[in-house]
Amino acid sequence: MNKQNDTEIQDVQVLIGKILRLGVIISAIVILIGLLLLLFTGTTGYPHLGYPHSFGVIWHGIWHGKAAAIIMGGIFLLILTPVLRVVVSIYAFFKDHDHLYVAITTTVLIILLLAMCLGIHGI
Repeated sequence: MNKQNDTEIQDVQVLIGKILRLGVIISAIVILIGLLLLLFTGTTGYPHLGYPHSFGVIWHGIWHGKAAAIIMGGIFLLILTPVLRVVVSIYAFFKDHDHLYVAITTTVLIILLLAMCLGIHGI
């Protein structure tokens, strides 16, 4: 049983590493697409070289192909990458029946989500 737990923990650690790498690669590609669009069009897609300030405006700008919105979307993906790592960690601790670390990691996730919500609302 202990050997199986070690294998599962190792598998989860490999998964976490893959998630982090994939998140960074995807966000870098999105940011690069936005930068290339900015270089080729010469505009951010917003007046006076501005940029979107809210989540809804970012998604609207991405849908309309605005360079600044695409760059901001890539940055948002980069920010979400470690949050996803925390979610996977909660699952790993739950599978390992480590209730203390499930509680601690869940608290960290709640704090991260609360901070993101407060940041979105400018508080």
